[in-house]
Amino acid sequence: MAALLASAGAALPVRAGFCACGLDHHAAAEAAVAAGAADREPEIPRFRVENMDTSADPRADFYQFAAGGWLKRTPIPADKSRWGGFDELQQRNWWNIRAILEEAAAHPGQPGTDRQRVGDLFAAALDGAAIDARGAAPVRPLLAAIDTASSVDELMRLVAGSHLGLGSPLFGIAVYADQKNSAVNALYLRQGGLSLPSRDYYFADQFAKQRDALREHIAALFQLAGDTAAEAQRKAGVIFDIERTLAENSKTPTELRDRLANYHKFTVAEVKQKWPELQLAAYFEALGLPPAATELIVGQPEFFDALAPLIATRPLGDWQVYVQWHVLAASAPYLSAPFETERFRFTGTTLSGTPAMEPRWQRAAQVIDGTIGEALGRLYVEKHFPPAVKARLMEMIGNIEAVVRDRLATVEWMTPATREKALAKFAAFRARIGYPDTWQDYSAVVIKRDDYYGSVVRALADDSRRDLAKIGRPVDKGEFSLTPQTVNAYYTPTANQIVFLAGILQPPFFDPELDDAVNYGAIGAVIGHEITHGFDDQGRRTDPAGNLVDWWTPADDAEFKRRAQMIIDQYNGYEALPGVFVNGQLTLGENIADLGGVTMAYEAFQRSLEGKPAPAKIDGFTAEQRFFLSWAQQWRTRYRNEAMARQVATNPHAPGNFRAVGPLVNFEPFFAAFGIKEGDPMWRAPEKRAKIW
Repeated sequence: MAALLASAGAALPVRAGFCACGLDHHAAAEAAVAAGAADREPEIPRFRVENMDTSADPRADFYQFAAGGWLKRTPIPADKSRWGGFDELQQRNWWNIRAILEEAAAHPGQPGTDRQRVGDLFAAALDGAAIDARGAAPVRPLLAAIDTASSVDELMRLVAGSHLGLGSPLFGIAVYADQKNSAVNALYLRQGGLSLPSRDYYFADQFAKQRDALREHIAALFQLAGDTAAEAQRKAGVIFDIERTLAENSKTPTELRDRLANYHKFTVAEVKQKWPELQLAAYFEALGLPPAATELIVGQPEFFDALAPLIATRPLGDWQVYVQWHVLAASAPYLSAPFETERFRFTGTTLSGTPAMEPRWQRAAQVIDGTIGEALGRLYVEKHFPPAVKARLMEMIGNIEAVVRDRLATVEWMTPATREKALAKFAAFRARIGYPDTWQDYSAVVIKRDDYYGSVVRALADDSRRDLAKIGRPVDKGEFSLTPQTVNAYYTPTANQIVFLAGILQPPFFDPELDDAVNYGAIGAVIGHEITHGFDDQGRRTDPAGNLVDWWTPADDAEFKRRAQMIIDQYNGYEALPGVFVNGQLTLGENIADLGGVTMAYEAFQRSLEGKPAPAKIDGFTAEQRFFLSWAQQWRTRYRNEAMARQVATNPHAPGNFRAVGPLVNFEPFFAAFGIKEGDPMWRAPEKRAKIW
């Protein structure tokens, strides 16, 4: 699944020439922003001329010209690791969600309804006094069970329980469509079991501070759970040593993008035999693997090749400590304030540079979104998603689809045999808007106002069991991978469809009060972006049904790679922090999608003007200029240094300041719109401009 943007903050324990802005000199302003900001309704973050810096020369620094006014006056709030147009909309959306949650908590209605579950979970999360009074008590029974496990077999049963609820020790699991048989759901086993964001964090010199902080953090949480300082330090050393060994045998984020290289199908019997040390029979039994699960897909067999003998050679006590750690770390946000604060100190401040926690109501809202999210989604859609928005978006999608179809039919570098298959794939393409046709059923989830931790664990376990029950069954392509209230959009390659969630269909991405130029430059380019994912470096590997199939001739494959290399080289040249450059290979799919999105949306906008009078200037800018300004302005973003370093190391999306300009300098109409000529800093020579679709 390729989403438009990855999350900026710490994840819930479930699911050149342009500067990186937003550093320490804004600390005083951040304090002012933080004071009372949580209780003030955020402004609508729409496209505004006031966000520009018209004193800047667009031919020299277009990003500053498009968004410099906003950059100058807008610090990063103290409880955020980055701040931009996306984040402003997210914050406004959380504000709207807060009102829904407060109403549901005050008036939960009939027992067993979505409103009751949402309201009671929100009330439970806000009851800090009750949560603090219980301390570590909610997680102690599980920690004790792990401590008394007498064999690997017994420990693996507890690992399965963790995978159903809180924590992901040893490896990760997931259930989604079989990438080579996309009509059927499959179980995936994949590398995991790490506490730092990626393999490089365990070895690269630039992350030495984070490694030291992880050891301190592990020890701090164990001390809060009742260990002596000496025992907690000993455990931290054991856990870090295990994780570093796991990291040695883990793939990098760039390597994990290769879908073919991370697809290896086995029978369940084969994996039990291949890695007997892992006691997978006990694990699968405790997991509740359904009888239909006779096959599974292992993403990285080499990781399990290394893990299995490690299980056999290290003492059982080391593994007990390691599993305890992952359960404790995942539980910390739902325990008393000292646990939650210590967990944030590491995940929020150390890893992302965020000084302050978000207010309790917002943390609670995010937990609800990550546990019973579609129950909240039903309430959200009723209040904040008018049918007219869907109708307008479908019209724009149709206009952009026409452009894509024509381009695929005429692209000059593709041979007829490959072009025919590309058109067949696009003919099967589908778009879904707003919210799913069928809502998730949470009737089995027990939510109690006096049991926050237990309610979260039960909700997560219910979600996991629901997924496991899908294994071997037909894929429901009407299901959504993200909740309707999420500010995002995505392409699902196994379903060959794009999804625009209700949450993103607001300013700055979609604004019915503004002109078509602005909307095509924003949501129109997002539509094109998601469509292009079906033909990016990974999406192009799937057929009309969403199966991994090589439908390219060798000549076309080579030509695609040659053109893609130009994009890789371009983004490799963007310096995000001193000496830290964007990874053009890691971000290739998103950068291809951005380029396709902007160019396709621009052509669709131009077609929409045919037969009409030329649009008048608005605020002194032509329609073409407003299109490009809208695209760049929606990607206005400030990052803290730690957040920028993490994004570059792990995220398949380039930082926003580079997305704002990267696709534009490959597109001649951009240069024409602002009179950019050879010799200007923004100029990119024609032979260096990438063009794929």
